[in-house]
Amino acid sequence: MKTHKDLDVWKEAMTLAKEIYRLTADFPKEETYGLVSQIRRAAVSIPSNIAEGAARNSNKEFIQFLYVSLGSLAELETQLLLSRELGFLKNEEIDGSIERIRKMLLGLIKHLKGKSVKGEA
Repeated sequence: MKTHKDLDVWKEAMTLAKEIYRLTADFPKEETYGLVSQIRRAAVSIPSNIAEGAARNSNKEFIQFLYVSLGSLAELETQLLLSRELGFLKNEEIDGSIERIRKMLLGLIKHLKGKSVKGEA
């Protein structure tokens, strides 16, 4: 791996973040500093933590940041569910992207843990 930009999971997370910005643009104006801000922050946190972790010196640190990305992904999923229940969001097309990124993050964590066990940390 050269940089985080070479990781498919980072690319997917960037695409998701851009889609989140597009979807939240239509939320009620009174949610700008509430739910919209929280949703966008969680979405941006996912690729940001992947990037920061990839820049670290060890697989152990990288894995820690990947777990933070997973947490942000769960936070985003929860906020999107609430948005649907409040009637701010209708489409569910983003659900597939969230699940894909979750699987990719878990796969990368598993891969890196395997490398750490073999002494490549």
